[in-house]
Amino acid sequence: MTPTLRRPGFLPYLMTAPAHLLLALFILLPAAYVFALSFMQSSFGQDASFVGVENYAKLLRDRYFWMSVWNTFIVVNSVVYIELVLALLLTAVLPPPGLLCRVIVSIILLPYAVSEVVGVLLVKYMFDPEAGVVSYWLQAFGIPELEWTTQPSHALVLVVVLSVWLHMPFTFLIVYTARLGLPHELYEAARTDGANAWQRFRQVTLPLLMPAILVAVVFRYIFAFRIFPEVWLLTQGGPARQTEVLAVYLYKSAFRYYDYGMASATAWAMVVLSFLIAAAYLRSMYRRMFVHAR
Repeated sequence: MTPTLRRPGFLPYLMTAPAHLLLALFILLPAAYVFALSFMQSSFGQDASFVGVENYAKLLRDRYFWMSVWNTFIVVNSVVYIELVLALLLTAVLPPPGLLCRVIVSIILLPYAVSEVVGVLLVKYMFDPEAGVVSYWLQAFGIPELEWTTQPSHALVLVVVLSVWLHMPFTFLIVYTARLGLPHELYEAARTDGANAWQRFRQVTLPLLMPAILVAVVFRYIFAFRIFPEVWLLTQGGPARQTEVLAVYLYKSAFRYYDYGMASATAWAMVVLSFLIAAAYLRSMYRRMFVHAR
């Protein structure tokens, strides 16, 4: 190795260079190409032509785009916060570490081992209005069934239920792992002061878990923002495009209407919206973890 490569300050950059090159090759370069394509009029079998910001202007004028933004907003917020509440509830009621706790945790994590496609198809047949076992039992107990094939609101409810079932283990892992790392001395002190279980959770557990909660929320917001298979395999955005989310809108623009410029503009709109959401939560995390700690 040359003297430059042997310098201590240079070695970390050298060791991480392969990972950075892979990121540039598979993320940065395609992202730059999509960004350039968002300013083009491009379709299948045609040469791309520069149109400036026309694709973004068309996007902002398209009512289906705003409908997909609204649907995404509803689904993402419902999924993220239902998952968070369930994860906190399960973390609070789990028994101390032991055989029973390990069994329960394994059961909670089972959906994370199921492929999204398999999970969606399974739920789709279980909730089928004509022959689904869940629909049959709902009717047997006089409970209104989900008419998700004809009612957009029912379809979005089923999407939320399915996504929570598939991805809640991710949020649970982050929250539960952070819970295991909390010092027992604080709980002993709280018990000595006469705090009951709810007071210990509210005054001790919840504040100490807040950094982990913020991390879980940021990651789940970013991942849930790209929700696609649940909606596509259930409804394909129907009926009448009423259940489209941003990822489905992008997919249709690219592979059904072959408008690659609009699809690229949609992709970058999703990037910007995801960045704004993540920035807001990261700022909150920074203020809570560092500024308030001074």
